[in-house]
Amino acid sequence: MSVQEFPKSGSSILVTRALSRDGLTDLFISGEGIIEAAGEGIGKEYRSVAEFVLPGDSCIVLPGLVNTHTHAAMSLLRGYADDMPLDAWLNTRIWPLEAHLEPSDVYWGTRLACLEMIRTGTTAFNDMYFFMDQAARAVGDAGLRAVLSYGFIDLFDAGRREKEIRETERFVSGVRKLRNPKVRAAVGPHAVYTVSEESLSWLAGYAAEEGIPIHVHLSETEKEVLDAEKTLGMRPPLLLDKCGILTPRTVAAHCCWLSKEECDLLARRGVHASHNPVSNMKLAVNRAMPYPWLRDAGVNVALGTDGCASNNTLDLFREMKAAALLQKFSHNSQTLLPAGEALHMGTAAGARALGIGNGTLAPGEPADVILIDRQAICNVPLHTLDSNLVYACSGGSVRTVICGGRVLMLDRFVPGQDEVLKEAAAAAESLVRRSGMS
Repeated sequence: MSVQEFPKSGSSILVTRALSRDGLTDLFISGEGIIEAAGEGIGKEYRSVAEFVLPGDSCIVLPGLVNTHTHAAMSLLRGYADDMPLDAWLNTRIWPLEAHLEPSDVYWGTRLACLEMIRTGTTAFNDMYFFMDQAARAVGDAGLRAVLSYGFIDLFDAGRREKEIRETERFVSGVRKLRNPKVRAAVGPHAVYTVSEESLSWLAGYAAEEGIPIHVHLSETEKEVLDAEKTLGMRPPLLLDKCGILTPRTVAAHCCWLSKEECDLLARRGVHASHNPVSNMKLAVNRAMPYPWLRDAGVNVALGTDGCASNNTLDLFREMKAAALLQKFSHNSQTLLPAGEALHMGTAAGARALGIGNGTLAPGEPADVILIDRQAICNVPLHTLDSNLVYACSGGSVRTVICGGRVLMLDRFVPGQDEVLKEAAAAAESLVRRSGMS
């Protein structure tokens, strides 16, 4: 396949006879990237006006998956430091290597992450890292949808706080100047153990003034909670609430060591929680997110992969399965987090968390759509659609990806893939060489 065979950007698209969770359906996507019509048989009405027809007879159609917690450029660190205690992993491997990052590393690391997400069916993600102007450029070039935040870390130092404030303001202003409706800026207070109360309060006020989201790590480890009680006089959720960080625009990642009362607090504040089961299991945080408490309190719980340094993959199909199995195992309940609920977390809940529609295949919704191979081994036989998608499939079964009406992958072909793979591999090698680490 060649680039010439792709529909031009802004073309209207008709998807015909794909199997959705509601049965056979056609989708008509306008040139503005919105689902204009959906339903069985509507293709007859739109076939004559569609500029590109995409047969879906051998496909399952889903809303695009949404990854609500990533550090995308850490794709360059995939496999670099595995099977280590968390403190040693951070202090002796990850942070020392990141000290040598250059802007081009973040560009190519993010492009590599975007390529992986496209190939595994993710159309939108929530990212926090450094040199985020380069991340924004990479997302724009890849064609995905993203909420991006500069990772704010002041380490309780007043001088560093001022520098981080200026960088946050510069980044938010820069994203707005791009005028890319698919790329939005957020603020990114890293965590209560790396950001002072003064900075947390400033970030909350700035986010409110600008009307932008907040992306924060919350209660990932028991040590984080115990240290906060000892040094700050309160547990992390109460401190964040005191500073104004807990809002309906906030995505809180991990949330493993929340109490039931803290789950209720997140619900009252309208906070969205991002469940990262693979990363949390790999780094052995010793407690699964208390999903039943969060769900029963009414918290919107979505899914995230974390970065490739702590997960190794950005495949949300694998994450949906891991989430369902971890919750069943941790709470000794075969019926907890069934397949349909996991699929909701990976699609609609994520879209709601990032403010990009309802994550459904309905008229008026953003045309973020993926087609999955119905003839893939994981889908034969097809007794129960949700079960196959969550428990049997991986991202390798995704055939076609559309984001905002633009086709990013068609029958497994992504334009420019070879260049991204080559440049990202070179960037990773150069980063390790510059750092003097191996």
